[in-house]
Amino acid sequence: MIYYQSGSENTVIGPNDLEYGLYSALVKLGPRKKVLVVPPDFTRFHSRAGDLTTLIYNYYKKNLKDILPALGTHTPMTDYELAEMYKGVPKELFRVHDWRNDVITVGTVPGEYVSNITDGAVDYSWPAQLNRLVFKGGHDLILSVGQVVPHEVAGMANYNKNLFVGTGGPKGINKSHFVGAVYGMERIMGKAVNPVRSMLNYASAHFITNLPVIYILTIIGRDESGKLVIRGLYIGDDEEVFRLASDLSLKVNFTILDKPLKKVVVYLDPSEFKSTWLGNKSIYRTRMAMADNGELIVLAPGLKEFGEDKEIDRLIRKYGYRGTPLTLTATKENEELQQNLSAAAHLIHGSSEGRFSVTYCPGLLTRAEIESVNFKYADLGEALKKYNPEKLKDGFNKMADGEEIFFVSNPAVGLWSSKERLK
Repeated sequence: MIYYQSGSENTVIGPNDLEYGLYSALVKLGPRKKVLVVPPDFTRFHSRAGDLTTLIYNYYKKNLKDILPALGTHTPMTDYELAEMYKGVPKELFRVHDWRNDVITVGTVPGEYVSNITDGAVDYSWPAQLNRLVFKGGHDLILSVGQVVPHEVAGMANYNKNLFVGTGGPKGINKSHFVGAVYGMERIMGKAVNPVRSMLNYASAHFITNLPVIYILTIIGRDESGKLVIRGLYIGDDEEVFRLASDLSLKVNFTILDKPLKKVVVYLDPSEFKSTWLGNKSIYRTRMAMADNGELIVLAPGLKEFGEDKEIDRLIRKYGYRGTPLTLTATKENEELQQNLSAAAHLIHGSSEGRFSVTYCPGLLTRAEIESVNFKYADLGEALKKYNPEKLKDGFNKMADGEEIFFVSNPAVGLWSSKERLK
């Protein structure tokens, strides 16, 4: 059922409109005594889920019992991040998702089904896992909040991914990521219907119909001045709300270019991107736009690690981004990758498959570290002098020396592709 919907390519939902839309839906839901909110973490700051969570707190007050940021494999939020993203919300309401220990398997998607939806690429069963608080917390309302935007693993981010991945466990996260990688990232990105989403939808329909889950979904785009604004707000409890949000997101967040791009420069906000686990969105989201033998330059002043999880960081450092064939061989031959399939999937996602070069300009990693994982290295200071993000506009830019580049100020808010790649 849809409780609220508003949005278009030209809509701008301001603070008053956001409050009106949210509270209109909450009024329809009726009084609740024990509410759980599952918003994203600081890596999705621009989703405006922080503002929505603050509004939810103001609405329910003492009946809002728990807030569980959907960390997935990310590190817990700091006090600063909590205060900055969820303004005015008491710190004591927040819980930390321990993805390795604090989860339960709520059901299993059959291997035969997985094989069918992946065209035989994968035939293992998939365990649907959730944080215990989500499944056994006894809440009479669970509000899953977040942004719908093209995504490298699930095609389109959010909806039930926020639960089964954001509050999921090792087996569920590992296997779902690997399904997406082996099936083919470019066959998935920007599509609301794909094998990974089908698994998630199967789990929703078979294992959590008893949970009072309502999805609050935003679509974020840039206005004429380049400022991020809310283009859509959709609130509901079933797949229709996700479909509506996905349809608008493709119109707002998917840029289709007439020809492939020879040189792309991506800037990674240091407050948001501290690892290649997240920073490789610069690769994921632009790969379908990159020309063969093109160059991707990533300005990453906050980059200090490869994986936010210590074990995943170790695996990335050991195996590197060396393309699908070598990664699949390494996974077949090494149990440590078999036990960490999300890491193996990430190594596939983060490789250009040798089709174009990736040059990282890191703030806190060394040349040796960057080159050890099969990326090129360039000095950040020198790169910032030439490609100053404060002077560049999103899209095509002509540099002083006549060079033409395509600039992306935040890869997390979009997807780019050339027309020929869509064919």
